Amino acid sequence: MDRREAIKLFGIGVAATAVAGTSATADEKKSESKDVLMLVYPKFTALDLVGPHHVFSLLEGYKVRLVWKDTKEVVSDTGIPIRPTMAFKDCPDDPAVIFVPGGTEGTLAAMEDKEVREFLAGRGAKAKYVTSVCTGSLVLGAAGLLKGYKATSHWLTLDTLKAFGAEPVAERVVVDRNRVTGARVTAGIDFGLTLAAKLKDEKYAKAVQLMMEYDPQPPFPKDGTPKTADADNAKMLRAMTAPFNTKLDAAIKRLAK
Repeated sequence: MDRREAIKLFGIGVAATAVAGTSATADEKKSESKDVLMLVYPKFTALDLVGPHHVFSLLEGYKVRLVWKDTKEVVSDTGIPIRPTMAFKDCPDDPAVIFVPGGTEGTLAAMEDKEVREFLAGRGAKAKYVTSVCTGSLVLGAAGLLKGYKATSHWLTLDTLKAFGAEPVAERVVVDRNRVTGARVTAGIDFGLTLAAKLKDEKYAKAVQLMMEYDPQPPFPKDGTPKTADADNAKMLRAMTAPFNTKLDAAIKRLAK
């Protein structure tokens, strides 16, 4: 049995145990969209995508699509090639989930890309959940999808969300109605499990977490957040990313015109 077959059997088994806990009728469940549209774009951060993608791949009944303008290969910011599985024009109008990963230079380009913004705005208006990880929330903001919502992002860009009418929240995963955003790169799995509990139920999400053996034990437990990390490291990273933030501010000003 290969890994995909094991995942399928796992999903069917967990789904069977969860049926009694669902309140929606069979007709309602049948009519709900099961498409998870995960945006990929040149120079996005692969880890933002891969963690949630693994969780979503374990949700029995859901179809995960890697989407872009076309199905030609795109390359992540660390050089990982990714081939989209569906073009924008072929995507369903009312997906279960629309998801955007973050990045740096690639994210700036995505924010200012009219075709990307229009795609996200159109699908986001009808999606059951509008979501992101890390600076992917900046792309959602540029598409007008976070105005009036609480959201999070990488700690170095968190306050920038105010420019899009969002309320920045310094939490690992932020849920505000049907907006679900994850902070920082490694928050992707936490984000994915949080959304899995909403798309399925908590019992199912817990089983997915166990299947993944997700039990994080970082070697430096206090150094993954600016709240407790070495002050010199935080200062250094702020200085290193200052040029990016300058470009980000300029992009936001151009979008406001």
